[in-house]
Amino acid sequence: MYNGKETFGAIAEYRAKENPDKRFVRFETCDLTYREFHIGGNKVANAFSSLNLVKGDTCAVMLPNSPEFLKTWLGLTRIGVIEVPVNTGLRGDLLSYILNQAKCKAIVIDSEWAARIKEIQNGLPYLEHVIIVGEDNPNPFLDEILVHGFENLVENESDADVDTKINPTDQSLILFTSGTTGPSKGAMLSHRANFALSRTCCELMDYGPQDRLFTMFPLYHVNARYATILAALIAGSDVVMHKRFSASRFWDICRREHITTFTYMGSMLTILMKQPERPDDADNPVRQIQGAPCPAEIYDEFQNRFNIKITEAYGSTEIGLAMVNRAETFRKGSCGRKLPIYEVEIHDEDGNPCPPNVAGEIVVRPNEPSILFSGYYGMPEATVKAWRNLWFHTGDRGQMDEDGYFYFVDRQKDVVRRRGENISSYEVESVINKHPSVQDSAIVGVPSDLSEEEVLAVVQVKDERNLTSEELLDFCQKRLPHFAVPRYVRFVQKFPRTPSQRIEKYKLRKQGITEDTWDREAAGYTVVR
Repeated sequence: MYNGKETFGAIAEYRAKENPDKRFVRFETCDLTYREFHIGGNKVANAFSSLNLVKGDTCAVMLPNSPEFLKTWLGLTRIGVIEVPVNTGLRGDLLSYILNQAKCKAIVIDSEWAARIKEIQNGLPYLEHVIIVGEDNPNPFLDEILVHGFENLVENESDADVDTKINPTDQSLILFTSGTTGPSKGAMLSHRANFALSRTCCELMDYGPQDRLFTMFPLYHVNARYATILAALIAGSDVVMHKRFSASRFWDICRREHITTFTYMGSMLTILMKQPERPDDADNPVRQIQGAPCPAEIYDEFQNRFNIKITEAYGSTEIGLAMVNRAETFRKGSCGRKLPIYEVEIHDEDGNPCPPNVAGEIVVRPNEPSILFSGYYGMPEATVKAWRNLWFHTGDRGQMDEDGYFYFVDRQKDVVRRRGENISSYEVESVINKHPSVQDSAIVGVPSDLSEEEVLAVVQVKDERNLTSEELLDFCQKRLPHFAVPRYVRFVQKFPRTPSQRIEKYKLRKQGITEDTWDREAAGYTVVR
C-alpha cells in the first residue's frame, strides 16, 4: 500500500520507478504501463506549460475513457493546473456555463465533440486554447482561440520530469455537481481529499496487487477516478477500463480479464439481474463489489446468483464516502455506519440533532483536515450556505437507528437521480422554458423499474400555442445531454402553486405518471447520444 506524498503526480512517479513495465490500465484496444503513464504525463505537463498554462489556471477535459484522458489528468496535476472534467453529453448553454463559471483557459476535447465548442465560442471569454484529440489538422476557430492537435503538441515535447512544487492541499480539480435551485456548482477538491476517498475504498475492499478492478464509468465521474484509478495506484492493483457498460457481455469480460472487483452505480445491478440466467453465473472471479444503491429486494438473490459479496456506501462529490454498509455486517435498506474520519448526524430544520428513527437532514463534517471539498468555485455564498453551523449540509433526508446505522429517506435537493447521473431540475427547466411555446415547466423524478428515477417534464404551454411532445424533445436534444432529456411529458393548463407562486412539485410527484402522460419509449422516440 502506498504511503508516500499524497499527490497524483507523486504516486504515478513512485509506481513507474517501482515497477515500470507492469500494466496499469487495459483499455478495449490497448494497454498502458506505469512507465508509459508517467512519461505521457510529463509530456503533457511540458506541452501545456509551453502554452503558458500555469499553476492555478483551469483547464477543461472532455474526453472518453482513453490513455489521452489519463495522461492529461496526470500532466495537469504535475504543473498545478486545475482540471475541470466535463460530462461528454453537455452542449450549448450548459457547456458554456461550466467553461465560463470555472474560467477555463483551455479545453482538451475529442474531435467528435469539437464542433460543440465552435457553436458557443463567441460566448467563451476566458478560453484561449482548444486542444483536439484525434484530429491531425483541426479547423480554425476564432482568432482569439488557438487550436492545437493533441498528438502533435504532446509527442514533440520533452518527457523530462516536471519540478513544479505541488502540495497535497493544492486544488486538484473542480467537479460540477447538479444544481438545485440554481445552476450547477463547481466543487473544489484537493489532492488530499481525493486520496481520502481512494484510501477509504482500498481499506473497505481490501485491495492489493492481486486485484484487477473493472470500470466502465466515465473519467469525468468521481467513481472511475477515485474509486478505481487512484485506488488502484494506492493498492498497486491494475485496471480494466471500458467506455460503456454492456450487460450482455459483462460477465464474459470479467472472466476473460480475471476481474476480482468492480464498483456499481445506479441501475447497474438491476440490469444485470434482468439478464437471462446462465448455468455459469456463479462461476466468475469477482469476489466483492461496492457502490450504491443496491435495491434491498435483489440483495440476497444477486449475491447468491453471482457468488459475490456486496458492500454499500454513502457519499457525494463534496464529501467522498462518509458511511459504509459492509458486507460482513450488512443491514438491508441502510447506507451503513459512519466512517471514523467523519462525524455524521441527522439534524432538524433548526440544526438540532434528531433522536433515533426520526428523519431530518444528513449533515457531515471531517475529523481530519482537507479531506472534504474546499468550497464551490466562484460561489462564496453557496459555500457558506452549505456549511451552516459548521456542518456540511448534504441536502439529503435520512434517519439513524439505535445501533448507529443510517438510512436514506429522500432528497431535499431538487435533483433527479437517473442511472447513476444526478440531473438538475433547474437546468432542464431552464432549457425547456426557452422554447417559444412554453409558459412554464417543472421537472420531477418518477420511479423507474430499473431502480432510481426517470425524468418527467410537466409543461404549461402559452395561450393559443400548439406544442407536441416530439417537438419539445427535438428542442431538448439540441441543448441537453442525452441522459437529461425527459422520458415522460405531460401538458397541464396550470400548475399547483404556493401563495408565493412556487410550483408545488411534491403534488406533481404524488400524481406521477397519469393517463395523459406521454412516454417516449412507448412512442418509439429515439434520443441520440
